[in-house]
Amino acid sequence: MTISIITTSYNSVLTLRDTMDSVLRQGYADYEYIVVDGASDDGTIDLIREYEPRFGGRMHWISAPDRGIYDAMNKGLAMATGDVVGMLNSDDFYTSDDVLDTIVREFSGLDAPDAIYGDVHYVDEMDKTKGVRYYSSQKFTRRSMLAGYMPAHPSFYARRECYEKYGNFDTSFPVASDFELLLRLIYVNNIPTRYVAKDFVTMRMGGASSSGISSYLRIVADHFSAFKKNGVRPSYFFYVLRYAKKILEFSRRSRKKIPSSKS
Repeated sequence: MTISIITTSYNSVLTLRDTMDSVLRQGYADYEYIVVDGASDDGTIDLIREYEPRFGGRMHWISAPDRGIYDAMNKGLAMATGDVVGMLNSDDFYTSDDVLDTIVREFSGLDAPDAIYGDVHYVDEMDKTKGVRYYSSQKFTRRSMLAGYMPAHPSFYARRECYEKYGNFDTSFPVASDFELLLRLIYVNNIPTRYVAKDFVTMRMGGASSSGISSYLRIVADHFSAFKKNGVRPSYFFYVLRYAKKILEFSRRSRKKIPSSKS
């Protein structure tokens, strides 16, 4: 079984090395590593060229302008030839060296699903040893998508034929095309899935910013557009309640005053 791992990058020279090293450390070797770069100008391309020989012919990459991360992911999907496909972003890395072994095991056997998902955790942007948040997909259910929930997308691996049958990322959704895709695959078409109790990916996370509330509002707008596109009626009460709590939490954090020092 061949796994296609797709990494999209743009000016990622400071983080891409960790990403590629984590792929090289994997015990399972039957994979193809696809890097789709958006015409970086910070040394990322030189780094990709440096690493390419270390993959022994398993790396395939392109560098050209794109229309955003989801367009780049679609380019990667078009290049993929593996049986199973997953995304590994250029500022993320595999948490352990047996992630691919786990994926292969879960897709083997007569009762194997069409897709799996697990957990991820976030670390400080500047200190990857400092944990910030753990995101578990354990409690995710198909119906919970009606309230805006989704499994951790960086842990999501699906058979390539799912994309061929049901389509790729819809780039008309600027910030939540991953939600729309999983809504289409999991809720609308009800592909067989399985939760795997494993931390798949470590993700870098920056601090809270002043654009936090506006980001949430953009996600909400994309989610409701995704529901409409797919003819799905969301659970309005639980959806609005969930995001109202998130926005309130952010507002409270942003209003906290930093104690002034006294001389």
